[in-house]
Amino acid sequence: MPDVSVTVNGRKFRLGCDDGQEDHLMNLARDLNSRIEGLRKQYGEVGDARLAVLAALKIADALAETCLRIKRLEEELAALQAARMDAADRHEAALNAAAERIETIAKKLNQPTGGIVALG
Repeated sequence: MPDVSVTVNGRKFRLGCDDGQEDHLMNLARDLNSRIEGLRKQYGEVGDARLAVLAALKIADALAETCLRIKRLEEELAALQAARMDAADRHEAALNAAAERIETIAKKLNQPTGGIVALG
């Protein structure tokens, strides 16, 4: 398990992560640090703990909004898939009805009529 050294809010932390996740962890730490710096500029010196809580709440809010958006998109996708299946069923029914009409017409055309014999 590799160790990654990151800096958040002016403090260095040594964190472990899965192989290949080092860059991802460093990017997450940079994002968190950026959020904390933005909060520090917005609220001034309110204490490290409060800044960490504010940053965590902002991240939690973004996550909640993202989860809600994903849920809405999943519902929309399910509705679109259902509509696609309904359309496919309607098209299949229409094709079957057309095939039956064609068969009926073909049978009528192949029936002998008053001395005329259908060929084919």
